[in-house]
Amino acid sequence: MHISQLQEADEQTLLLRAFVQGSEPENQTMFKGEKGEIWWYSSKELWLGLGKEPKASSLIKIFRSLFFKRKDRWPDQITLDTRNFLPEWIEVAINGIMLGGYDLQLYKTDPKPLSTFFGESGKLLILTDSESDEVNIAINIAAKTAAVQTRIMDLMNAPGNYKTPKRLASWAVESGEKNNYKVTILEKIDLEQMGMHALLAVSKGSDEPPVMIVTDYQPEVYQKTVALIGKGVTFDTGGISLKTSANMHLMKSDMGGAGAVLGMVELAAQLKLPVRIIGVIPSTENCVDGSSMKPGDVIGSYAGKTIEVIDTDAEGRLILADGLSYAVKQFNPDVVIDLATLTGSVIQTLGYEAAGLFTPNDKLANELSIAGDVTGERLWRLPVWDEYKEEISSDIADLKNYHGKPLAGAIVAAKFLEVFTDSHTAWAHLDIAGMAFGDNEFAPGRAGTAYGVRLLRAYLTSIMEDN
Repeated sequence: MHISQLQEADEQTLLLRAFVQGSEPENQTMFKGEKGEIWWYSSKELWLGLGKEPKASSLIKIFRSLFFKRKDRWPDQITLDTRNFLPEWIEVAINGIMLGGYDLQLYKTDPKPLSTFFGESGKLLILTDSESDEVNIAINIAAKTAAVQTRIMDLMNAPGNYKTPKRLASWAVESGEKNNYKVTILEKIDLEQMGMHALLAVSKGSDEPPVMIVTDYQPEVYQKTVALIGKGVTFDTGGISLKTSANMHLMKSDMGGAGAVLGMVELAAQLKLPVRIIGVIPSTENCVDGSSMKPGDVIGSYAGKTIEVIDTDAEGRLILADGLSYAVKQFNPDVVIDLATLTGSVIQTLGYEAAGLFTPNDKLANELSIAGDVTGERLWRLPVWDEYKEEISSDIADLKNYHGKPLAGAIVAAKFLEVFTDSHTAWAHLDIAGMAFGDNEFAPGRAGTAYGVRLLRAYLTSIMEDN
């Protein structure tokens, strides 16, 4: 799809106009401008309702839903009238339109065709009052962000047999070569030599060897270094502490944190953000065989701490422990943020409306929360008080990976991770279990959302402005 701005509507193309409820044209009593309402004013003009007080974050869903529902029926060219838009609406509207063309038919032998509007011959024309560099910037950001999100959704929706740790590593290498950032893959032999014992322990039940993916986007000029650590479990059976079979097929999504990190590093390189970004992704399968890690085992870690394994299905925090420790020790970043589809507990707490935010740093919590509110990829802060430390106390090791209680599960997981941050003063943990793979228009069941990409870009943009 090609996107450009123009100052006069082309009568030969479909004109899409959007109205806030209460601002719709006079004498149009049938059209109210309600959220998501559509009205064919003529064969060449479609009206879309935005609701009473639309936020930028909600506009993505409105435009995405409209374009997805008619994804096989759009003409080649569409003009979006943005002359009554707030400046920040243009980017999110374009993002929603592009995501509306997402095609989940990844492995169908006879897929249903999409409209050519979403292909290379499609054109989206942005009607503005006058030529504007700000609009061109918005177009560039929206188009690149949506393209990256689409790639991450493809990763999320790929089944485990198409998405091994090795293939995740190959994705990163190819992206690094194309977008000019450094990628290092630590293979199993490297992990053994470096003492990545927690990651190696989780991988023992799988035929697929683990990897640690390390990406490094380093612009010519920057003042801050941000380390992003993403959980990359490409399929999670739960190990010996086996999950129930009902929803195990969804565990192909247990690399949502890795997806967010891979996507953000790629997008940062494309947008040339003036922030150095280190992406660290410990990746493995969590499977079952005679070599599998067992409940009660005591394992080591890159940080040198010993861990009593109470539950093998609490594996994400184990591999993140090695990833966090490595990122802090090797790169000395100014900010450390980990993202993981970590606990069912956070879904019980927040449902599917927000991810859990855990950090002792008030400034970082505020910056991330604002980014979440702006993008609609919302966060809700939960405590990491030291009173929870006793829940990870072990009799025979330095700590244990699970407290075995039906309470404060997401918080206790965060306290476990905090141990491996080397007391970093600007660390945050995002538990995205309810957000990375959810109900949406792309599938009758659940599908990848690429949650975290827009959130992190908004956050990084905010700290760039603070410099």
